[in-house]
Amino acid sequence: MLFFYDYLFYFFILGGLWSFVSKRKHLLSTLLSLEFIVLSLFFYIFYIFMVYFELYFLIYFLTFGVCEGALGLGILVSMIRSHGNDYFKSFNMLQC
Repeated sequence: MLFFYDYLFYFFILGGLWSFVSKRKHLLSTLLSLEFIVLSLFFYIFYIFMVYFELYFLIYFLTFGVCEGALGLGILVSMIRSHGNDYFKSFNMLQC
């Protein structure tokens, strides 16, 4: 039964990776796919730790996941304020 859940979680993680790697125009869709990966990893780690270990590590994982989401939204807001949209084409790393 454990192997079925492993394949199910791998399917969700690979779905998030596929949407992250595929060519996207907007930064928001990229950030959403990263959050999907973090959420899939959280459920996978929760399932594994529920069976074998203690659940204290999940609090640290959620803390870093929330920090990653807040940092991504901050970058998105600063990019929209400076460039007017969240297209990757309009964002140049050499601009200030």
